[in-house]
Amino acid sequence: MFFVFPHRREKGEFDKMEQYKQEFIEFMVDCQVLKFGEFVLKSGRKSPFFMNAGAYVTGAQLSKLGEYYAKAIHAHYGDDFDVLFGPAYKGIPLSVATTVAYSRLYDKEIRYCSNRKEVKDHGDTGILLGSKLKDGDKVVIIEDVTTSGKSMEETVPIIRAQAEIEIQGLMVSLNRMERGKGTKSALEEIKDLYGFETNAIVTMEDVVEYLYNKPYKGNIYINDEMKAAIDSYYDQYGVK
Repeated sequence: MFFVFPHRREKGEFDKMEQYKQEFIEFMVDCQVLKFGEFVLKSGRKSPFFMNAGAYVTGAQLSKLGEYYAKAIHAHYGDDFDVLFGPAYKGIPLSVATTVAYSRLYDKEIRYCSNRKEVKDHGDTGILLGSKLKDGDKVVIIEDVTTSGKSMEETVPIIRAQAEIEIQGLMVSLNRMERGKGTKSALEEIKDLYGFETNAIVTMEDVVEYLYNKPYKGNIYINDEMKAAIDSYYDQYGVK
């Protein structure tokens, strides 16, 4: 197994986990974005948990989501970037919400940019919407979750074809911490293939550490049975 999820933690042991990460885990549960049970993924894998960013649907939810992304991006990449790029389609609202939050939290104006699935040949022409990319731009890519890395195969060539830019890194909301196409995680494979950093607001290890046998609003989302199912899943699909 690639790592051993911890057992019940004592009061105060979460001090090392940043406050925004603890709040984000609760936020995912509250918004029913992170669910536990039995799910079949696009890859065909049967997973005991599922994350769906499409469940963020209200103004308040998107505003808060943008803040969590902004805090994580600031923690990992600082302020030295110009554009936040969100791949179509889910990346579009993510990039907009986070750009607004970044301006509000850190008083820095960054631009948002996304791609279209089809090139537009009239009005605001081209494959991009939002800000155009310019030579010298430093770009951070934002996504919901990356399991196989397939979206980066489409996104990175589009970005690099627009201008002489520098990709600072990728930020996703949840690192599932499982194998991509090979023996490494999808985020590690992206880093090796394209040469930029990859990070997440929280990892699945963070989630298990925080929720295991811990009552939250009257429910225990990861009890011993669910913990065993998650351990079994990572025995099969975890990074060795």
